[in-house]
Amino acid sequence: VQLQASGGGLVQAGGSLRLSCTASGLTFTSYTMGWFRQAPGKEREEVAALRWSGGTPYYAESAKGRFTISRDNAKNTVYLQMNTLKPADTAVYYCAAGLLTSDLRTVNYWGQGTLVTVSS
Repeated sequence: VQLQASGGGLVQAGGSLRLSCTASGLTFTSYTMGWFRQAPGKEREEVAALRWSGGTPYYAESAKGRFTISRDNAKNTVYLQMNTLKPADTAVYYCAAGLLTSDLRTVNYWGQGTLVTVSS
């Protein structure tokens, strides 16, 4: 199983980025997919998640109104559209997959991380 994340980079505050995570080696439609992030010196935190069964996505308070998670099951890919970025969003972003879970308290697979740096 592999989760390949991409799309990170350097952006100015107020800008946008779209992260992508393409999965291989698993039955994508059976996995809740999400994004976590870890800033320097901080614990990893869940940012957004989209259940395998559909329904309302989960967003952390810090992401609500600015980030949008989506998935394309035909491409085995989950996206995180990030708008109005702030320096506080600077972190390594990881995609995650949980098998038939309603949330990502249990993660079966992690991606390798992609760095997002937001300059002020």
